[in-house]
Amino acid sequence: MKIMSNRMDYGYFKYQEEFEEKALSVLRSGWYVLGKEVDSFEKNFAHYTGAAHCVGLASGLDALWIAVKLLGIGPGDEVIVQGNTYIASVMGITINGATPVFVEPDAYYQIDADKIEEKITSRTKAVMVVHLYGHVADMDKILHICRKYGLKLIEDCAQSHGALYKGRMTGTFGDAGCFSFYPSKNLGAFGDAGAIVTNLPALAENARIFRNYGSEKRYYNKVVGANSRLDELQAGLLNIRLAHMQEITEERRQLAAVYSRELHQEDILLPGQRPDTEPVWHQYVIRTRRREELIDYLNQRDIGTLIHYPVPPHLAEAYHSLGYRKGDFPITEKYAGTVLSLPFYSGMLPEEQQYVIDCINSFR
Repeated sequence: MKIMSNRMDYGYFKYQEEFEEKALSVLRSGWYVLGKEVDSFEKNFAHYTGAAHCVGLASGLDALWIAVKLLGIGPGDEVIVQGNTYIASVMGITINGATPVFVEPDAYYQIDADKIEEKITSRTKAVMVVHLYGHVADMDKILHICRKYGLKLIEDCAQSHGALYKGRMTGTFGDAGCFSFYPSKNLGAFGDAGAIVTNLPALAENARIFRNYGSEKRYYNKVVGANSRLDELQAGLLNIRLAHMQEITEERRQLAAVYSRELHQEDILLPGQRPDTEPVWHQYVIRTRRREELIDYLNQRDIGTLIHYPVPPHLAEAYHSLGYRKGDFPITEKYAGTVLSLPFYSGMLPEEQQYVIDCINSFR
């Protein structure tokens, strides 16, 4: 049996007729940019998250850097962010000329809220929370810190569509919630797509203008903006998947529960769940000091795995200019050297998951 680390065709086949009907409808409409499908998705996704506004954009990275820019953060400013995130989170900061200030992660792979305050300086303008792997950060502590110091709060929700903290959905705690709808996400499109959700009317309005070349009215440009528009086809397909998000999320929670219940391997640390949260399990991430051995062992049995992420941003070649060295963030680096994402995807068959479990439990 061959098991891929991730596959997206199962999720397509599950709702194939609906996806194809919608795609044909959009193609036949003759309207492909900023039309009724985008408007509908923005309303639907805002309602889903509980936010007042949603602005569809071309990608998750665009959502991050545009949110940072429109919140007035730029050269000379600092943004606190966790060290073990995907590099796009950091790019959202540095594209605007601001400086990322890294904080170690906690036991749940989220930013350690107890270590944020010590990193605040006179230049700190915001905290960027990344709800990594579909889990949720300690939002009560983070909100308290942001209010105490008057900091903006940006949530990177690229992996946390539908995740809850004390019954409230990620993306709605801060000034801006930034989402990616990359095809592998829980709420995935069929190409690049993203969005900002916010409860701030001015931020939403400015984002709508900025995404469309800075134009509020065609050919009348208020600011130097960008071309970052969620297209009609992706919006239409996202509307279909969004209608099934409860089912998709429950399926992933059940898959995670099976792994957590059935995996019994002394060399593997299973992921925990923060109290008062309901994660959506974008990835099922274990840790092991024998990672390379386990990867080779599983590869021999046609089981694919992924590492999210092998190189933390502070050690990436792209950020060599920041001056960090190996050892500066030992917890981040420890995670980078030991995390491993098991096969995990919508539509995963019971026999596929059982094969993975049996192989891991037999690893010696």
